Amino acid sequence: MKSNVLIIGAGFAGVWSALSAARLLDQARRDDLSISVLAPQPELRIRPRFYEADVHGMKAPVGELFEAVGVQFLAGHVQTIDAQGRSVSYTDASGLPQQIAYDRLILAAGSQVARPAIAGVAEHTFDVDQMESAVRLEQHLEGLAALPASPARNTVVVCGGGFTGIETATEMPARLRAVLGDAAVRVLVVDRGAQVGAALGKGITPSIVAACEQAGVEWLAGTSVVAVDAGGVTLDNGEYIASKTIIWTVGVKASPLTTQVAGERDTFGRLKVDDHLKVVGQAHIYATGDTAWAAVDELGNHALMTCQHAIPMGRYAGNNAMADLLGEQPVVYRQPKYVTCLDLGGWGAAFSEGWERELKLQGQEGKALKRQINSVWIYPPAADRALALAAADPLIPIV
Repeated sequence: MKSNVLIIGAGFAGVWSALSAARLLDQARRDDLSISVLAPQPELRIRPRFYEADVHGMKAPVGELFEAVGVQFLAGHVQTIDAQGRSVSYTDASGLPQQIAYDRLILAAGSQVARPAIAGVAEHTFDVDQMESAVRLEQHLEGLAALPASPARNTVVVCGGGFTGIETATEMPARLRAVLGDAAVRVLVVDRGAQVGAALGKGITPSIVAACEQAGVEWLAGTSVVAVDAGGVTLDNGEYIASKTIIWTVGVKASPLTTQVAGERDTFGRLKVDDHLKVVGQAHIYATGDTAWAAVDELGNHALMTCQHAIPMGRYAGNNAMADLLGEQPVVYRQPKYVTCLDLGGWGAAFSEGWERELKLQGQEGKALKRQINSVWIYPPAADRALALAAADPLIPIV
């Protein structure tokens, strides 16, 4: 049986891990090793765009791409990881139990929204975290038109004023008006931060304020949700806001599969990895993307749970797992340049550089860059073997 690099997950980190492992294997001209990707479906879901409308189409098939580079795709849901026995048990597309052995495992299973134990949050809130939940929100919004007009129908409360919350909120007035026409819609952001956009720093705050003012998005800063019910939310100051649409964007945690791998974790549940993205304390397991707590520079900064970090991390993880099997030298993962591009609805977008988020572009200039990122840069390459393998080089400059 061929030695196998097994990758769990077909998100950004998983897809690029597979391409990078295939690239190194191609260079080695070996036919005694194989690469497999295990995930529910052969598609890369473009998760950073789930705050937008028409979310059902925000995916890119990867079956032909994997076939072009010699990667086997296995459809299934992982149940258990046996690190000692080097095997993974999963349920296949037919619901049957299966098992696959591995020589090197790359855990690229992503992350999920973290709902706290607040009354009603689990039962009565929407999110834009996964495609299924974002589609559910979209269907709910479309269904509002069938309800009698009321403040609750016309009001959306976004819980959380971080990156996802801001993008969701600034897009929401236009989405509501597309459904409700000229109704008096209301969008509120409830955030614990002391001021608008506090989580994203002072450099971007003026852009956020301007965009929210233009869109009519209200902020309730320094405020928390203490309960949610079918009719609205209760805040920590006792105020009750009637709303049929509560969207939860606060908090994220690494895939629960990380708990099946022994190792040190950060507060998000990510596994601590070394400079080559191998899980510290594990000889045969790598973690990448949202499952990995990885240093990006020598200054104490760590990768964030975003596609900006997941794509390069995938390139490094795939390369290094395959290098491990080939007996070649791994490459050190570093990604010192950090940027943000925050979508701000019809007003535009804000683009910043550095961990202090120094504003570089805003308004429609920023929006043009955001469209390029969202519609081109984060999508996988075409199913052309030479082009795809060339794009998977971990040493490609990150600009």
